[in-house]
Amino acid sequence: MPDLRRQIFESGKTVSRKAASREASRTNSHASSKQTSRQSSRAASRQPSDDEDAGYLSDETAMSIGSLDDENPEQDNADWPVELAERIHELLDRKRSSVQGREEALTAFCRLTKYHFAEDVTRVFAGELLIAFCKSVRTESSVLETTQALRAIELLAITTNDDKTYENTESLLTRTIRDSTSSAVKAAAIHCLGACTVFGGAGEDGILDQMTFLLDVVASDGQSIDAPDDATTVTAALQVWGFLATEIDDFEADSEEAAQIFIDQLDSGDSSVQVAAGENLALLYEKSYTPQEDGESNEEEDSEESDEHENIDNGPKLVKRYNAYHNTPELERQLKALAHVHTKRISKRDKKSLHSNFASILNTIENPRRGPRYNTAIDQDTNRHYGSTLTVKIGKHGIMSIDRWWKWVRLTALRRILQGGFAEHYFQGNRAVLDNLPVMLRAAGRSGDRESAKKAAKMRNNHSSRRWTAPQSDDED
Repeated sequence: MPDLRRQIFESGKTVSRKAASREASRTNSHASSKQTSRQSSRAASRQPSDDEDAGYLSDETAMSIGSLDDENPEQDNADWPVELAERIHELLDRKRSSVQGREEALTAFCRLTKYHFAEDVTRVFAGELLIAFCKSVRTESSVLETTQALRAIELLAITTNDDKTYENTESLLTRTIRDSTSSAVKAAAIHCLGACTVFGGAGEDGILDQMTFLLDVVASDGQSIDAPDDATTVTAALQVWGFLATEIDDFEADSEEAAQIFIDQLDSGDSSVQVAAGENLALLYEKSYTPQEDGESNEEEDSEESDEHENIDNGPKLVKRYNAYHNTPELERQLKALAHVHTKRISKRDKKSLHSNFASILNTIENPRRGPRYNTAIDQDTNRHYGSTLTVKIGKHGIMSIDRWWKWVRLTALRRILQGGFAEHYFQGNRAVLDNLPVMLRAAGRSGDRESAKKAAKMRNNHSSRRWTAPQSDDED
């Protein structure tokens, strides 16, 4: 890896003071990160998020999600609006509250707004609730109260979709990320910042600012936020960076630097860091290809791959626009090693995760037209190539095809926020969810399921006004 780094920084290019500072920080911290990141972070990453979801900052790899058919423990709770109103009253009456009381009220608020789309209730009190949640974050009376308050801000942001949320939370969240002494709080604040940026009206400039901030966290192995070699915070920064990157159409100017930073993290001693970095690399390569425009000729040298792609799916032909990274062959060698890693120092669980995830990531690096879990087969009679992509079951109502990395990254981010309530928010017409993941569902069998899928499609069409142009939106099956 040092050789690759020198190729960039000794290539004759002008290096900014910011880049030089980042490189120096990375050089000093990278060696120890490989050895200590796993030990320093694994326990802290298990801070409970609410009563039934211990470990919402889990180090489980994203590719393990094959179904969102989670059991909803709230499905028979007809009195949830009354309970939510009571909890909101408790949270707003802070003078009479205790730390334990706020922990319980915040936990209940997160549970209720996660499993129910409560926009009508929360929007009325959105401003007051945000002030109360921010106060719990600011005072940091306990780790549980603080992380639950950060979760509550995320859920409020994705429920109300208020374009003032970002400006009212950004400075507090950034300060918490830098100053908190708890790695669990830092990671929760990073995820919360991502949600507020996307759903809270940050705009493209705000998104780019936060991507730069998070890239500094990753490049310094957490040192820039006083969390040296902490895999929990580095993983959170990588995941949120990817989520924000899906909002940016043109990333050509910054792709090389970002790719080098993520490649450095492939040497981490923690599998969650490695997988998150690998997924961001796949996303960068995917973004270097865009749909061929009308009347545009495709003069790529890899015409054979292009012809193969035309036989694989019915979406628009994708054309390479720029090099996502200058040394793809070397990157492919690293990814192949991770896809076939065999060492006794890695647990069976982590080894299985690395094999599965990096086989998929490598597939995209080799041909960025291929999305997550892409597999090819050849019809022996016609010699034509066919492909299959990742599908995810959404409740009992339909199947979602995740054929692009930007869709996968967004789905993973939404799933982390809403967990078992994702299907409820999706089918109840949460505008933030439908706008963020404009993917058509296929009905899953029975007539009732088909009606639910049609209902979701109708909601999606009703909320078709988007705040951006989703890149490579080849999802209309």
